[in-house]
Amino acid sequence: MGFTQCLLTLSESSEVTGFKSETDFNMDAIKILFDHIENGGFWDKSLTLKRSDYLKTAGTVETNLFYIVSGSMKISILDDCEEHVVRFGYRGNFIASLDSFISEKPSDFYIQAIKSTTLKVISKRNFLSLLGQSVELTRLWNDLLQQLILHQIEREKDILISSPKERYARVLQRSPQLFQEIPNKHIASYLRMSPETLSRLKKT
Repeated sequence: MGFTQCLLTLSESSEVTGFKSETDFNMDAIKILFDHIENGGFWDKSLTLKRSDYLKTAGTVETNLFYIVSGSMKISILDDCEEHVVRFGYRGNFIASLDSFISEKPSDFYIQAIKSTTLKVISKRNFLSLLGQSVELTRLWNDLLQQLILHQIEREKDILISSPKERYARVLQRSPQLFQEIPNKHIASYLRMSPETLSRLKKT
């Protein structure tokens, strides 16, 4: 999936960079952003989605940024009626259709609740207003986006050159919580393998 169609899920990754893991950096950064939005009263609203409800459908514009209070979500695209899952979000993550968020144009992606999910919503206007108050927050946001790009590069390499076993092992290392929060059929789609192959790999 190319970067112009990149979807945002700011969450954890267990790969180590520098003196602290990406997990520590990302979760610290997310908490700082969340606290500033919360304390500054920048949230526009809260909403709750039932299982299988859509937050966004293909062909629509979505310029809000969402924080997942509870539940889990998947981001996918359809190709000849076949769904391809490209990202996940669960409790403590920010999630957005980043291409639409930036360009304010329609996106081809779907964002759907895997189970009942509660979200806090901040508009692009309010979020940019928050960033405009602090150089440090702007730098933090840019650092998170850089981490997202690096993660996307790793994922594309995995899909192109890694075996199913290697893809499974790398995702298990980077995001072990994924396997606690997300049903196997969605993880299998994300890893570009059949549910049967994923089940077999989990047993080895």
